[in-house]
Parts: sequence; structure tokens; C-alpha cells
Amino acid sequence: MAQPGVFISFEGIDGAGKSTHIEALAGAFRAAGRTVVLTREPGGTPLAEKIRALVLHEPMGPLTEALLMFAARRDHIEQVIAPALARGEVVLCDRFTDATFAYQGGGRSFDWDSLSKLELLAQDRQAPEANLAHKDLLQPDLTIWFDLPPAVAAERLAGARVPDRFESQPAAFFDAVRAGYARRAAEAPARFARIDASQPRDAVGVDVRAAVQGRGWL
Repeated sequence: MAQPGVFISFEGIDGAGKSTHIEALAGAFRAAGRTVVLTREPGGTPLAEKIRALVLHEPMGPLTEALLMFAARRDHIEQVIAPALARGEVVLCDRFTDATFAYQGGGRSFDWDSLSKLELLAQDRQAPEANLAHKDLLQPDLTIWFDLPPAVAAERLAGARVPDRFESQPAAFFDAVRAGYARRAAEAPARFARIDASQPRDAVGVDVRAAVQGRGWL
């Protein structure tokens, strides 16, 4: 009997250490005989990667930013995520919709309800007949949130690279982003696993694997 697809998203501000643990988890799934798709948002398709470059480096208003994020997400779902899940593969995605609510809704103070409407449209499993009456949304089976105080993340990133439009924001922005993640986690507690990303790397890795094993996937 074919195994069902698994969709895991990884959330957190830059500097939280997501990348290291995504790679480790991919290796664990492959060792268990699963086919793994590694992807990211914004991005994941040729079109979405072009949108990523615009969002990260070009000046724009909050509504434009949010619309572009969800446009990229729709293409990503159609071209990569949904087909992989249909094939029974494991999709590991560096950020997904929760990041939009955290960064645009929290950091940019963009209207939460408006983001929810865009989420309904972009993630509707019944698209292209998408409409706001549908409630069958494609969401991750598990979201691993690497929670880290922004001051600690800033110390880790200091001098690491030239910051993009988001990374160059002041500390208050990232405090609001963290609060946005906390709000999303409170709205969907069964989907979220909060990881204390201030722990040593090995301890974080243990917690990540435990969150996945708790779902019976490894």
C-alpha cells in the first residue's frame, strides 16, 4: 500500500537555524525510504523565484507585497507541492503561509482578515474554481516553528551577509513577526510544534525529530 504524502513547513525568523535541521530531517526521511522534495517560499518554481527577487529587493507597499506572496504560493502549490503529495512524497518547505501572516500581518501590520481571504483563494484545493466559500485548504500536516528572540537571531546573523528588505528591518519589526507566529500557532495548535531555537544545535535537532516521530512518520 502506497504511503500518503507528508507536508512539513519550517517557520521562524532568519538566524533561527532552520536550514541545518531541514537538511538533517530530509536525510532521515530518505534513510527511511521516502522520496523527499526540498523547497522554499517565497520561491520553489521559476515564476515564484522571480517573484521572490522582487519581494526581497524592490520597494513596494504592504498590499502589493502580500498579493505577490500569495501569487507565488499558488504557483508553488500547483507546480510542486500538490503533485509531490499526490505521488506520496515528503515535502519539506522552508516557510509557507504562516510566514506571510507573521511578516506581513505581524511585521507590516497588514490586516489579518484580508490575509485570511487571500489564503482561502491561494490554497483552495478546488482551484481553479477557487472562491471564498470553499474551506478545503492545502495546509502543512506539521509546522515546525523555530522560536528565537530577535536579539539572539541578530547576533547570529551579524556580518553573515548583506541583508535584504526584511533582514534590514529594526528590532521592533522582528518582535512583531515573532508575535505573528505566536498568533498563528495559537490559531492552529494541533498543526504547530514550537521549538526553542535558543538551545544548542543538537538539542534543537532532538526536538525536531521528536515532533516528526510523534506523528508516526519516522
